[in-house]
Amino acid sequence: MKNHQKEDLRTRRDFLRQSACAALGYTGLVNALAQMRLMTAAMAAGPVDSGYKALVCLFLNGGHDANNFLVPAGDPASDGLRADYAAGRGILALDRATLKPLTVPAATRAFARHHGSALPAMGLHPQAGGLADLFNAKKLALVANVGTLAFPVASRADYLSGAVPLPPQLFSHSDQQTQWQSSISDRPFSSGWGGRAADLLNASYNSATASKVSMSISLSGVNSFQVGTSGHVTQYVMQSSGSSPLAGFDYILGDGNPYDLALNADGSYRTDRDSGKRLKAFDDIMKLTRANLHEQEYGRIVTRARATEGTVGAALTAASASGVDFDTLFAGATTSLGNQLKMVAKLIAGRGTLGNNRQIFFCQVGGYDTHQSLLTSHANLVGELDHSLKAFHDTLQALGVWDNVVAFTASDFNRTFTPNDNNAASAGTDHAWGGHTLVMGGAVKGGDLYGHFPSLKTGSAAGSIDSGATRGRWIPDVSVDQYASVLTSWMGAGRNELEAIFPNLGRFDDPFTTSSPNLGFL
Repeated sequence: MKNHQKEDLRTRRDFLRQSACAALGYTGLVNALAQMRLMTAAMAAGPVDSGYKALVCLFLNGGHDANNFLVPAGDPASDGLRADYAAGRGILALDRATLKPLTVPAATRAFARHHGSALPAMGLHPQAGGLADLFNAKKLALVANVGTLAFPVASRADYLSGAVPLPPQLFSHSDQQTQWQSSISDRPFSSGWGGRAADLLNASYNSATASKVSMSISLSGVNSFQVGTSGHVTQYVMQSSGSSPLAGFDYILGDGNPYDLALNADGSYRTDRDSGKRLKAFDDIMKLTRANLHEQEYGRIVTRARATEGTVGAALTAASASGVDFDTLFAGATTSLGNQLKMVAKLIAGRGTLGNNRQIFFCQVGGYDTHQSLLTSHANLVGELDHSLKAFHDTLQALGVWDNVVAFTASDFNRTFTPNDNNAASAGTDHAWGGHTLVMGGAVKGGDLYGHFPSLKTGSAAGSIDSGATRGRWIPDVSVDQYASVLTSWMGAGRNELEAIFPNLGRFDDPFTTSSPNLGFL
């Protein structure tokens, strides 16, 4: 272990973690995580922080053009960063007078690496007024120039030399989505970092007797982020309207009771209807023991899904009784992302029924592959993100759980800094690399920029970190591993668990020091 990673062996928990760390060096990832699960199961016998915490991943599918999200807002005559922005963005540059101003503290270190002692004026996209207000209220932070990395790439020269191993298939949607969600960019996909975190944290924080639903819940289908290593924690997929019930048992559609043809009000089977007998027979068949392992597993999964469906229904009932009017709070966010976050808020409100002290949610919204008409389409996307997160914030405040939830964004990659057309109405941007993310929650040290805001010089200009020819594909200053490890640490992962969840983390600067990583946003 590195000297700065040594821990005093003052408690049984420290001893177990230290023992696990020694086993991680040359062991395969799956075996290492299996060993760590044994350790965390043992640690579960000791005291742990039982307070509720939920991590919410918002994946912006397609590649978010962060260059027009967090924007230099100064006078180009005196502000070199704004001058570079205006020159590089060209017809896609946003009018600085329309930006939502950010109050960036003078002590921020986000500009030191590429801009020296300068403190440029910054703003958010004109459609991000709610997010700017949250930032200025210190409830939201921005992390600059995050991206997939196999090893640190210190300069454009290092990138061009080919001496530093790079993530394979850079600028490819499917590959970069997978690498963002796995954090391990130099190995074939086997699991996601959210899934590995759930594998290790579930035993310590979620009681086997109290937990009624998976620690990993997706509101947007099966995803790579929540794939674990061995199936100990499997993602539970539901819709923004609730769990997906069995078809053919609903008498009045949309009344909230999808089994009114088959079940009585108390949940018992309706013996006066064939539909009730049919549902009972189906449930009984699923519970039978079978010699064929595939059939046995299928029956187990269906039975578990039926039980979870009931649990989720009970949680939503509890949310309805919370006194919070979710529909009113989300009235301005009746979009795909808004509906997903409204369901997440309801599940958090009904967390007592779900029975978990730790929960990881996955939401996703598409449309970010803006090769055409960037100015129009990106404005709509940012508006959706802004309204949805503002409504989510207001709802968490109303529920009294603002301090217990952290939401963060991720995306395939940034977009090229330069446009791909000379017509402002039709021009878009293409696939790039490092981009900006946001983190929101009561535990977030908001109102500041973290990471390192990139130089906006393209090509071979002095100070450029453009990985491409002249298009402005920024080499990331912060790896996904570093960014994700801070989020996972907040969830309760210790040093040794982090090294198991993020096996490449040791290649990068320690994100928990106060030196160059500049990642103390939690």
